[in-house]
Amino acid sequence: MTHEMVSTLRPLLAAEASAEGLASGTEPCDLEQAVWLRLLERLDSDGPPADPQGWLRRAVRSEVRRTRRTARYERPYVREPADESGPDPELQVLAADSRRALHDAVRRLPGRCPGLMAALLSPKDLTYREIAGELGISQGSLGPERSRCLGCLRRLLSPVVAAHAPRG
Repeated sequence: MTHEMVSTLRPLLAAEASAEGLASGTEPCDLEQAVWLRLLERLDSDGPPADPQGWLRRAVRSEVRRTRRTARYERPYVREPADESGPDPELQVLAADSRRALHDAVRRLPGRCPGLMAALLSPKDLTYREIAGELGISQGSLGPERSRCLGCLRRLLSPVVAAHAPRG
């Protein structure tokens, strides 16, 4: 297909697709695209048509008929087909990112704080007695130690939280 052929056929195709598309309820740009594709396929197999303008008009009408046939069998969805019963994927990604940032910050804490915070964040939902036994410290010192570790964690996360806060 040459540039000359495209520039010659483009206005005719736009006019034919617009006229046929509006009459049949089909998008003219969709018709144009389908006819250009047909022309490219034809050029690969049979070469250029002998009468390009006549071929183009027949191709537009043929595509309109094909579109009508297809539309007869298509049925619109009554509701959106996506499964909305589960959590929103975007929210899942954001929550996973937040958990990852939290666990990264916990690993950077000083002293015994990483072990204590990991135990507190554990999905096992450990009691203070179990955490104290696991870490080898007294149960009475867990509260003050936890407060100190949370303060350090707040300082580590404050730049991250401030960066993600919505602006008003």
